[in-house]
Amino acid sequence: MANAFYGQSGGVTAVINATAAGIIETARQHPTVFDKVYAGRDGILGALHENLVDISEESVDTLEQLLHTPGGAFGSCRHKLQNPNVNHDEYQRIIEVFRAHDIRYFFYNGGGDSQDTTRKLAHVAELMGYDLTCIGVPKTIDNDLPATDNSPGFGSVAKYVAVSALEASFDIASMHKTSTKVFVMEVMGRRSGWIAAAAGLACDERELGPDVILVPEISFDKEAFLERVKQTVAKKGFCVVITAEGIRQATGELLASADNEDPFGHTQFGGVAPLLVDFIKERFNYKCHWSVCDYLQRAARHLASQTDVEQSYAVGKAAVEYAVAGLQSVMPAIVRTQSVPYQWDIKPVHISEVASGEKNMPRHFMSKDGFSVTQAGLDYFAPLIFGEAYPPYRNGLPEYRKCRNRLIPRKLPEYFGRKDGAKETEPA
Repeated sequence: MANAFYGQSGGVTAVINATAAGIIETARQHPTVFDKVYAGRDGILGALHENLVDISEESVDTLEQLLHTPGGAFGSCRHKLQNPNVNHDEYQRIIEVFRAHDIRYFFYNGGGDSQDTTRKLAHVAELMGYDLTCIGVPKTIDNDLPATDNSPGFGSVAKYVAVSALEASFDIASMHKTSTKVFVMEVMGRRSGWIAAAAGLACDERELGPDVILVPEISFDKEAFLERVKQTVAKKGFCVVITAEGIRQATGELLASADNEDPFGHTQFGGVAPLLVDFIKERFNYKCHWSVCDYLQRAARHLASQTDVEQSYAVGKAAVEYAVAGLQSVMPAIVRTQSVPYQWDIKPVHISEVASGEKNMPRHFMSKDGFSVTQAGLDYFAPLIFGEAYPPYRNGLPEYRKCRNRLIPRKLPEYFGRKDGAKETEPA
Protein backbone atom coordinates (compact mmCIF):
# COMPACT_ATOMS: atom_id res chain seq x y z
CA MET A 1 0.00 0.00 0.00
CA ALA A 2 1.32 3.45 -0.97
CA ASN A 3 0.20 7.00 -1.70
CA ALA A 4 -0.82 8.68 -4.95
CA PHE A 5 -0.26 12.14 -6.41
CA TYR A 6 -2.89 13.88 -8.54
CA GLY A 7 -2.20 17.12 -10.38
CA GLN A 8 -4.20 19.42 -12.64
CA SER A 9 -2.25 21.09 -15.42
CA GLY A 10 -2.70 23.75 -18.07
CA GLY A 11 -5.87 25.66 -18.86
CA VAL A 12 -8.70 24.23 -16.81
CA THR A 13 -12.15 23.20 -18.04
CA ALA A 14 -15.71 23.29 -16.74
CA VAL A 15 -15.48 19.57 -15.98
CA ILE A 16 -11.88 18.82 -14.97
CA ASN A 17 -13.04 18.44 -11.38
CA ALA A 18 -15.32 15.61 -12.49
CA THR A 19 -12.13 13.79 -13.49
CA ALA A 20 -10.68 14.56 -10.06
CA ALA A 21 -13.81 13.05 -8.50
CA GLY A 22 -13.40 9.93 -10.65
CA ILE A 23 -9.82 9.49 -9.50
CA ILE A 24 -10.48 10.14 -5.81
CA GLU A 25 -13.61 8.03 -5.51
CA THR A 26 -12.10 5.10 -7.43
CA ALA A 27 -8.91 5.20 -5.36
CA ARG A 28 -11.03 4.95 -2.22
CA GLN A 29 -12.48 1.73 -3.59
CA HIS A 30 -8.98 0.20 -3.46
CA PRO A 31 -7.89 0.68 0.19
CA THR A 32 -5.35 -2.14 -0.06
CA VAL A 33 -3.56 -0.31 -2.89
CA PHE A 34 -3.84 3.36 -1.96
CA ASP A 35 -3.34 4.78 1.50
CA LYS A 36 -3.73 8.47 0.72
CA VAL A 37 -4.30 10.54 -2.40
CA TYR A 38 -2.42 13.82 -2.37
CA ALA A 39 -3.28 16.65 -4.73
CA GLY A 40 -0.46 18.86 -5.91
CA ARG A 41 -1.21 22.51 -5.16
CA ASP A 42 -0.93 24.14 -8.58
CA GLY A 43 -0.15 20.94 -10.44
CA ILE A 44 3.45 19.83 -10.85
CA LEU A 45 4.56 22.88 -8.86
CA GLY A 46 2.97 21.19 -5.86
CA ALA A 47 5.39 18.31 -6.30
CA LEU A 48 8.39 20.59 -6.75
CA HIS A 49 7.62 22.71 -3.70
CA GLU A 50 6.19 19.91 -1.58
CA ASN A 51 2.83 21.66 -1.45
CA LEU A 52 0.63 18.61 -1.05
CA VAL A 53 -3.03 18.56 -0.11
CA ASP A 54 -4.38 15.50 1.71
CA ILE A 55 -7.64 15.01 -0.13
CA SER A 56 -8.87 12.62 2.54
CA GLU A 57 -9.31 15.65 4.81
CA GLU A 58 -12.01 16.99 2.50
CA SER A 59 -15.59 16.09 3.45
CA VAL A 60 -17.52 13.60 1.36
CA ASP A 61 -20.03 16.34 0.56
CA THR A 62 -17.29 18.65 -0.74
CA LEU A 63 -15.82 15.93 -2.93
CA GLU A 64 -19.26 15.15 -4.33
CA GLN A 65 -19.57 18.82 -5.26
CA LEU A 66 -16.49 18.47 -7.47
CA LEU A 67 -18.79 17.06 -10.13
CA HIS A 68 -20.55 20.42 -10.31
CA THR A 69 -17.69 22.88 -9.81
CA PRO A 70 -15.67 24.61 -12.58
CA GLY A 71 -12.01 25.59 -12.48
CA GLY A 72 -9.22 23.51 -10.99
CA ALA A 73 -10.16 22.57 -7.43
CA PHE A 74 -6.52 22.14 -6.42
CA GLY A 75 -4.96 24.79 -8.63
CA SER A 76 -3.36 24.35 -12.03
CA CYS A 77 -0.21 25.69 -13.66
CA ARG A 78 1.63 26.15 -16.91
CA HIS A 79 5.05 24.82 -16.05
CA LYS A 80 7.19 22.93 -18.53
CA LEU A 81 9.68 20.44 -17.14
CA GLN A 82 12.96 20.74 -19.02
CA ASN A 83 14.57 17.94 -20.99
CA PRO A 84 15.91 15.59 -18.28
CA ASN A 85 19.11 15.18 -20.28
CA VAL A 86 19.70 18.92 -19.98
CA ASN A 87 18.32 19.72 -16.53
CA HIS A 88 17.90 16.87 -14.10
CA ASP A 89 17.35 19.00 -10.98
CA GLU A 90 13.59 19.27 -11.11
CA TYR A 91 13.10 15.56 -11.66
CA GLN A 92 15.41 14.69 -8.80
CA ARG A 93 13.50 17.07 -6.54
CA ILE A 94 10.13 15.53 -7.51
CA ILE A 95 11.40 12.03 -6.81
CA GLU A 96 12.79 13.21 -3.47
CA VAL A 97 9.38 14.60 -2.52
CA PHE A 98 7.62 11.43 -3.65
CA ARG A 99 10.08 9.27 -1.74
CA ALA A 100 9.60 11.36 1.41
CA HIS A 101 5.82 10.86 1.24
CA ASP A 102 5.83 7.31 -0.15
CA ILE A 103 4.11 8.40 -3.37
CA ARG A 104 4.23 5.56 -5.87
CA TYR A 105 1.40 6.57 -8.20
CA PHE A 106 1.34 9.69 -10.38
CA PHE A 107 -1.82 10.90 -12.14
CA TYR A 108 -1.43 14.03 -14.24
CA ASN A 109 -4.54 15.62 -15.71
CA GLY A 110 -3.92 17.82 -18.74
CA GLY A 111 -3.32 18.23 -22.46
CA GLY A 112 -0.51 17.18 -24.76
CA ASP A 113 2.27 18.97 -22.90
CA SER A 114 1.02 17.55 -19.61
CA GLN A 115 1.11 14.07 -21.09
CA ASP A 116 4.70 14.82 -22.08
CA THR A 117 5.43 15.66 -18.44
CA THR A 118 4.02 12.28 -17.43
CA ARG A 119 6.16 10.51 -20.04
CA LYS A 120 9.33 12.29 -18.93
CA LEU A 121 8.72 11.62 -15.25
CA ALA A 122 8.11 7.91 -15.88
CA HIS A 123 11.39 7.72 -17.81
CA VAL A 124 13.39 9.52 -15.13
CA ALA A 125 11.88 7.47 -12.29
CA GLU A 126 12.92 4.31 -14.10
CA LEU A 127 16.47 5.63 -14.60
CA MET A 128 16.66 6.53 -10.92
CA GLY A 129 15.37 3.11 -9.86
CA TYR A 130 12.29 4.60 -8.18
CA ASP A 131 9.13 2.52 -8.47
CA LEU A 132 6.55 5.02 -9.79
CA THR A 133 3.45 4.21 -11.82
CA CYS A 134 2.69 7.16 -14.12
CA ILE A 135 -0.71 7.54 -15.75
CA GLY A 136 -1.69 10.47 -17.96
CA VAL A 137 -5.27 11.71 -17.73
CA PRO A 138 -6.71 13.61 -20.73
CA LYS A 139 -8.16 17.10 -20.67
CA THR A 140 -8.28 19.96 -23.13
CA ILE A 141 -11.03 22.17 -24.45
CA ASP A 142 -9.11 22.43 -27.74
CA ASN A 143 -10.00 18.81 -28.59
CA ASP A 144 -6.62 18.37 -30.24
CA LEU A 145 -5.25 15.38 -28.31
CA PRO A 146 -4.20 12.53 -30.60
CA ALA A 147 -5.31 8.92 -30.03
CA THR A 148 -8.69 9.83 -28.52
CA ASP A 149 -11.96 10.49 -30.34
CA ASN A 150 -12.53 13.62 -28.29
CA SER A 151 -11.02 15.29 -25.26
CA PRO A 152 -12.75 15.73 -21.90
CA GLY A 153 -13.66 19.40 -21.53
CA PHE A 154 -14.39 19.93 -25.22
CA GLY A 155 -18.04 18.87 -25.22
CA SER A 156 -18.99 21.53 -22.67
CA VAL A 157 -17.14 24.28 -24.55
CA ALA A 158 -18.81 23.14 -27.78
CA LYS A 159 -22.19 23.37 -26.06
CA TYR A 160 -21.45 26.85 -24.68
CA VAL A 161 -20.26 28.18 -28.03
CA ALA A 162 -23.18 26.71 -29.98
CA VAL A 163 -25.74 28.04 -27.49
CA SER A 164 -24.08 31.47 -27.44
CA ALA A 165 -24.06 31.64 -31.24
CA LEU A 166 -27.73 30.69 -31.36
CA GLU A 167 -28.80 33.17 -28.70
CA ALA A 168 -26.73 36.01 -30.18
CA SER A 169 -28.28 35.39 -33.58
CA PHE A 170 -31.77 35.76 -32.09
CA ASP A 171 -30.65 39.09 -30.63
CA ILE A 172 -29.18 40.49 -33.82
CA ALA A 173 -32.10 39.20 -35.90
CA SER A 174 -34.43 41.35 -33.82
CA MET A 175 -32.32 44.52 -34.19
CA HIS A 176 -30.65 44.43 -37.59
CA LYS A 177 -33.04 46.72 -39.48
CA THR A 178 -32.08 49.75 -37.42
CA SER A 179 -28.94 48.63 -35.62
CA THR A 180 -26.23 45.97 -35.78
CA LYS A 181 -25.68 44.18 -39.07
CA VAL A 182 -22.72 41.95 -38.16
CA PHE A 183 -21.74 40.17 -34.96
CA VAL A 184 -18.32 38.51 -34.65
CA MET A 185 -17.57 36.08 -31.81
CA GLU A 186 -14.00 34.93 -31.17
CA VAL A 187 -13.47 31.54 -29.54
CA MET A 188 -10.39 29.60 -28.47
CA GLY A 189 -8.43 27.46 -30.88
CA ARG A 190 -4.70 28.05 -31.33
CA ARG A 191 -4.07 25.83 -34.31
CA SER A 192 -7.29 23.90 -34.69
CA GLY A 193 -10.88 24.88 -35.34
CA TRP A 194 -12.75 22.28 -33.31
CA ILE A 195 -14.41 24.83 -31.02
CA ALA A 196 -15.33 27.30 -33.75
CA ALA A 197 -16.75 24.56 -35.96
CA ALA A 198 -18.89 23.22 -33.11
CA ALA A 199 -20.85 26.47 -33.27
CA GLY A 200 -22.26 25.13 -36.52
CA LEU A 201 -24.57 22.96 -34.43
CA ALA A 202 -26.68 26.10 -33.92
CA CYS A 203 -27.56 26.27 -37.62
CA ASP A 204 -30.97 24.89 -38.49
CA GLU A 205 -34.13 25.57 -40.51
CA ARG A 206 -34.65 28.90 -38.69
CA GLU A 207 -31.62 30.29 -40.55
CA LEU A 208 -30.08 31.36 -37.28
CA GLY A 209 -26.73 30.50 -35.76
CA PRO A 210 -23.41 31.31 -37.45
CA ASP A 211 -23.40 32.34 -41.12
CA VAL A 212 -19.60 32.29 -41.38
CA ILE A 213 -17.17 30.07 -39.46
CA LEU A 214 -13.41 30.66 -39.67
CA VAL A 215 -10.94 27.96 -38.62
CA PRO A 216 -7.11 27.80 -38.59
CA GLU A 217 -7.02 24.73 -40.85
CA ILE A 218 -8.27 26.87 -43.77
CA SER A 219 -6.25 29.92 -44.82
CA PHE A 220 -8.06 33.20 -44.30
CA ASP A 221 -8.93 34.94 -47.55
CA LYS A 222 -9.91 38.52 -46.76
CA GLU A 223 -11.70 39.20 -50.05
CA ALA A 224 -13.65 35.95 -50.00
CA PHE A 225 -14.62 36.61 -46.36
CA LEU A 226 -15.86 40.14 -47.06
CA GLU A 227 -17.80 38.97 -50.09
CA ARG A 228 -19.49 36.26 -48.00
CA VAL A 229 -20.44 38.81 -45.35
CA LYS A 230 -21.83 41.17 -47.99
CA GLN A 231 -23.92 38.41 -49.60
CA THR A 232 -25.26 37.26 -46.25
CA VAL A 233 -26.31 40.74 -45.16
CA ALA A 234 -27.95 41.31 -48.55
CA LYS A 235 -29.88 38.04 -48.24
CA LYS A 236 -31.05 38.05 -44.62
CA GLY A 237 -30.19 41.49 -43.31
CA PHE A 238 -27.48 40.46 -40.86
CA CYS A 239 -24.50 38.13 -40.47
CA VAL A 240 -23.13 36.16 -37.52
CA VAL A 241 -19.43 35.23 -37.69
CA ILE A 242 -17.66 32.73 -35.43
CA THR A 243 -13.87 32.77 -35.62
CA ALA A 244 -11.15 30.75 -33.97
CA GLU A 245 -8.44 32.90 -32.37
CA GLY A 246 -5.71 31.24 -34.42
CA ILE A 247 -6.87 31.77 -38.01
CA ARG A 248 -3.97 32.26 -40.40
CA GLN A 249 -3.20 33.92 -43.68
CA ALA A 250 -2.09 32.00 -46.75
CA THR A 251 1.52 32.66 -45.75
CA GLY A 252 0.93 30.75 -42.51
CA GLU A 253 1.21 33.89 -40.41
CA LEU A 254 -1.39 34.55 -37.73
CA LEU A 255 -4.01 37.12 -38.62
CA ALA A 256 -3.70 38.45 -35.05
CA SER A 257 -1.58 37.58 -32.03
CA ALA A 258 -0.50 39.03 -28.71
CA ASP A 259 3.21 38.82 -29.63
CA ASN A 260 4.26 36.63 -26.70
CA GLU A 261 4.40 32.99 -25.70
CA ASP A 262 3.26 30.86 -22.80
CA PRO A 263 5.72 28.64 -20.86
CA PHE A 264 5.11 25.75 -23.26
CA GLY A 265 6.22 27.86 -26.23
CA HIS A 266 2.69 28.41 -27.56
CA THR A 267 1.94 31.80 -29.06
CA GLN A 268 -0.58 33.81 -27.06
CA PHE A 269 -3.60 34.56 -29.23
CA GLY A 270 -6.32 37.15 -29.23
CA GLY A 271 -7.61 40.20 -31.06
CA VAL A 272 -8.86 38.63 -34.27
CA ALA A 273 -12.54 39.58 -33.70
CA PRO A 274 -11.97 43.35 -33.58
CA LEU A 275 -9.63 43.06 -36.55
CA LEU A 276 -12.34 41.35 -38.61
CA VAL A 277 -14.81 44.03 -37.55
CA ASP A 278 -12.36 46.69 -38.74
CA PHE A 279 -12.20 44.96 -42.13
CA ILE A 280 -16.00 44.94 -42.38
CA LYS A 281 -16.48 48.53 -41.26
CA GLU A 282 -13.79 49.81 -43.59
CA ARG A 283 -15.37 48.10 -46.60
CA PHE A 284 -19.11 48.38 -45.90
CA ASN A 285 -19.56 50.74 -42.97
CA TYR A 286 -21.92 48.26 -41.33
CA LYS A 287 -22.60 48.68 -37.65
CA CYS A 288 -20.84 45.74 -35.97
CA HIS A 289 -20.42 44.21 -32.55
CA TRP A 290 -17.82 41.70 -31.43
CA SER A 291 -17.06 39.60 -28.37
CA VAL A 292 -14.28 37.33 -27.15
CA CYS A 293 -15.45 34.33 -25.14
CA ASP A 294 -12.04 33.78 -23.54
CA TYR A 295 -12.34 32.21 -20.05
CA LEU A 296 -16.15 32.27 -20.14
CA GLN A 297 -16.29 29.38 -22.59
CA ARG A 298 -14.17 27.05 -20.49
CA ALA A 299 -15.61 28.11 -17.11
CA ALA A 300 -19.31 27.75 -17.96
CA ARG A 301 -20.16 24.78 -15.74
CA HIS A 302 -23.80 25.93 -15.63
CA LEU A 303 -24.08 24.88 -19.27
CA ALA A 304 -21.94 21.74 -19.24
CA SER A 305 -22.67 18.76 -21.45
CA GLN A 306 -23.86 15.68 -19.57
CA THR A 307 -21.89 13.54 -22.00
CA ASP A 308 -18.77 15.55 -21.19
CA VAL A 309 -19.29 15.20 -17.45
CA GLU A 310 -19.71 11.44 -17.77
CA GLN A 311 -16.64 11.05 -19.97
CA SER A 312 -14.54 13.28 -17.72
CA TYR A 313 -15.41 11.15 -14.71
CA ALA A 314 -14.85 7.96 -16.68
CA VAL A 315 -11.26 8.80 -17.68
CA GLY A 316 -10.42 9.52 -14.03
CA LYS A 317 -11.94 6.22 -12.95
CA ALA A 318 -10.13 4.33 -15.71
CA ALA A 319 -6.79 5.95 -14.84
CA VAL A 320 -6.91 4.51 -11.33
CA GLU A 321 -8.04 1.12 -12.60
CA TYR A 322 -5.11 1.05 -15.04
CA ALA A 323 -2.70 1.80 -12.20
CA VAL A 324 -4.20 -0.95 -10.05
CA ALA A 325 -3.87 -3.36 -12.98
CA GLY A 326 -0.15 -2.55 -13.23
CA LEU A 327 -0.22 -0.54 -16.46
CA GLN A 328 2.52 2.06 -16.92
CA SER A 329 2.79 5.22 -19.05
CA VAL A 330 -0.69 4.99 -20.51
CA MET A 331 -3.62 7.38 -20.87
CA PRO A 332 -7.32 6.48 -20.95
CA ALA A 333 -8.65 7.45 -24.39
CA ILE A 334 -12.26 7.83 -25.50
CA VAL A 335 -13.32 5.52 -28.31
CA ARG A 336 -16.47 6.20 -30.34
CA THR A 337 -17.95 2.77 -30.99
CA GLN A 338 -21.13 4.04 -32.63
CA SER A 339 -22.39 7.43 -33.73
CA VAL A 340 -26.16 6.82 -34.01
CA PRO A 341 -27.16 6.18 -31.33
CA TYR A 342 -23.99 7.48 -29.76
CA GLN A 343 -21.93 4.94 -27.84
CA TRP A 344 -18.43 5.20 -26.46
CA ASP A 345 -15.87 3.30 -24.45
CA ILE A 346 -12.50 3.89 -22.77
CA LYS A 347 -9.25 2.18 -23.75
CA PRO A 348 -5.60 2.65 -22.72
CA VAL A 349 -3.15 4.18 -25.20
CA HIS A 350 0.56 4.59 -24.62
CA ILE A 351 1.51 8.07 -23.51
CA SER A 352 4.00 8.39 -26.37
CA GLU A 353 1.05 8.48 -28.80
CA VAL A 354 -0.26 11.61 -27.12
CA ALA A 355 2.66 13.54 -25.61
CA SER A 356 3.14 16.97 -27.22
CA GLY A 357 1.11 15.90 -30.26
CA GLU A 358 -1.82 17.69 -31.91
CA LYS A 359 -4.86 16.51 -33.85
CA ASN A 360 -6.25 18.90 -36.42
CA MET A 361 -9.87 18.92 -37.48
CA PRO A 362 -10.43 16.94 -40.71
CA ARG A 363 -10.85 19.12 -43.80
CA HIS A 364 -14.04 17.32 -44.78
CA PHE A 365 -15.72 18.64 -41.62
CA MET A 366 -15.83 22.03 -43.38
CA SER A 367 -17.57 22.97 -46.63
CA LYS A 368 -15.64 23.47 -49.85
CA ASP A 369 -15.72 27.26 -49.46
CA GLY A 370 -14.47 26.86 -45.88
CA PHE A 371 -17.23 28.91 -44.24
CA SER A 372 -19.62 26.29 -42.86
CA VAL A 373 -19.69 22.85 -41.27
CA THR A 374 -20.59 19.76 -43.29
CA GLN A 375 -22.94 17.02 -42.22
CA ALA A 376 -19.94 14.84 -41.37
CA GLY A 377 -18.77 17.52 -38.97
CA LEU A 378 -22.19 17.94 -37.41
CA ASP A 379 -22.50 14.17 -36.95
CA TYR A 380 -19.22 14.19 -35.05
CA PHE A 381 -20.02 17.17 -32.84
CA ALA A 382 -23.69 16.54 -32.05
CA PRO A 383 -23.39 13.68 -29.51
CA LEU A 384 -20.70 15.50 -27.54
CA ILE A 385 -23.08 18.25 -26.38
CA PHE A 386 -25.98 15.92 -25.47
CA GLY A 387 -27.59 16.22 -22.09
CA GLU A 388 -27.79 18.92 -19.45
CA ALA A 389 -25.81 18.65 -16.22
CA TYR A 390 -27.01 21.65 -14.26
CA PRO A 391 -25.30 22.32 -10.93
CA PRO A 392 -27.37 22.83 -7.79
CA TYR A 393 -28.47 26.43 -7.25
CA ARG A 394 -28.72 28.57 -4.14
CA ASN A 395 -30.14 32.10 -4.05
CA GLY A 396 -30.27 32.13 -7.82
CA LEU A 397 -26.59 31.25 -8.33
CA PRO A 398 -24.78 27.94 -8.85
CA GLU A 399 -23.68 26.49 -5.52
CA TYR A 400 -20.05 25.84 -6.29
CA ARG A 401 -17.85 24.53 -3.49
CA LYS A 402 -14.21 25.34 -2.76
CA CYS A 403 -11.93 22.71 -1.26
CA ARG A 404 -10.07 23.52 1.94
CA ASN A 405 -6.76 22.65 0.29
CA ARG A 406 -4.94 22.38 3.62
CA LEU A 407 -1.29 21.54 3.00
CA ILE A 408 0.35 18.69 4.85
CA PRO A 409 3.60 19.38 6.78
CA ARG A 410 6.75 19.42 4.66
CA LYS A 411 9.51 16.88 5.29
CA LEU A 412 12.18 18.39 3.05
CA PRO A 413 14.02 21.71 2.87
CA GLU A 414 12.38 24.47 0.87
CA TYR A 415 12.92 24.34 -2.90
CA PHE A 416 14.16 27.54 -4.51
CA GLY A 417 13.78 26.65 -8.16
CA ARG A 418 16.02 25.62 -11.00
CA LYS A 419 19.75 25.60 -10.53
CA ASP A 420 20.26 26.63 -14.15
CA GLY A 421 19.08 30.15 -13.35
CA ALA A 422 15.92 29.91 -15.45
CA LYS A 423 12.93 31.69 -13.97
CA GLU A 424 10.31 29.33 -12.69
CA THR A 425 6.89 29.67 -14.22
CA GLU A 426 4.20 31.17 -12.05
CA PRO A 427 0.96 29.21 -11.62
CA ALA A 428 -1.71 29.97 -14.21
